[in-house]
Amino acid sequence: MNPLAISSFSSPTRLVFGHDAHTNLPRIIQDWGCKRVFLMVDPALVKSEITQRITQLLEDAGIPMANFGDIEPEPSDTTVAAAYERCRAHEAEAIVAIGGGSAIDVAKAVAILMTNGGKVSDYEGIEKFSVRPLPLFAVPTTAGTGSEVSSAAVITDTQRHVKMAIRHAAWGPAQVAILDPLAVASLPAHVAAHSGIDAFVHAFESYLSKLANPFSDAVNLHAMKLIAGNIRQFVANRQNTTAAMDMLCGASMAAMSFGYTGLGNVHCMAMPIGALFPVSHGLANALCLPTVAEFNFMANPARYAQVAHILGANVAGLPELDAGRLAIDAIRTLCADLGIPTRLRDVGVTESSLDELARRSFAADYNRWNPRYTSEKEFRELFAKAF
Repeated sequence: MNPLAISSFSSPTRLVFGHDAHTNLPRIIQDWGCKRVFLMVDPALVKSEITQRITQLLEDAGIPMANFGDIEPEPSDTTVAAAYERCRAHEAEAIVAIGGGSAIDVAKAVAILMTNGGKVSDYEGIEKFSVRPLPLFAVPTTAGTGSEVSSAAVITDTQRHVKMAIRHAAWGPAQVAILDPLAVASLPAHVAAHSGIDAFVHAFESYLSKLANPFSDAVNLHAMKLIAGNIRQFVANRQNTTAAMDMLCGASMAAMSFGYTGLGNVHCMAMPIGALFPVSHGLANALCLPTVAEFNFMANPARYAQVAHILGANVAGLPELDAGRLAIDAIRTLCADLGIPTRLRDVGVTESSLDELARRSFAADYNRWNPRYTSEKEFRELFAKAF
């Protein structure tokens, strides 16, 4: 980092983690003085063990609940509006979100609307609301997005066909996040792989960011170590509680950091892919990662050498450039081991869309953070290479 630059780092979210950590939820809600709860659950998890257990715990504690589970993988403003109306009708005093980034992001948006009013598009951008949202307690179930501790919620604007980012460093994250291995035990293998790569990319891009600082470096290096050391085992067996716990912690660590450092070209390119095609955010990141990693290498070979070591490459005695290049090979191997498709065309992205994808990527201005300046022409070349 620039030694003359002024940076900041904090994490407003309280983390409660470990085996059966979810059993603390009723007491946490009561400690916040909340009596009526709106429960937002990923539709695939409505009948899951973690949801059933939490629902029973809240019922036993006498906490009135209303439920909402109609949340799509890439959540839209219309879903937020529907959830908001139901939450308001219940007169909820807190929101509990059980799910991945989609459920938690919708919960964040509803929490904002409950205290600020209006519609979710009113708050696109950085700190566009001035009243603290409704308390949010999140139970992440994917070990990937880190939405529970990140400052942002990403919602699709169905009129403009763009993904809106609503950001607030202090009030964007959940107030409490429950990291429990039980919450990811039933996760499908392909979702575990895609979300796990997403978590790795958060730490990787934050570590390479032009705004990286000593505190973010410490968090990101350990996050990458936890994720890289456990993602294969976790995808192979989501009931491996040790791997699951390390993945959950690594994902949250990475997300704590990128709100301050920003991300890079992988996320910059993944966002318009997800807006124009039915491709999950994690998979879009995984598809772009090897190409972008190769492109950005020349901007910071020393940091790539650190990443290569974390990914298990033997860098002992190698010159910095040679050691750093091993990170690119290790990333490709990791994606292959996890069964990630190798081309954008494999998931339905069309060649005719590449110009528009490049235009949107450049307009997003991730050059604020990405270590290597990227023109619209270069984005077009990156998409072509990944295609």
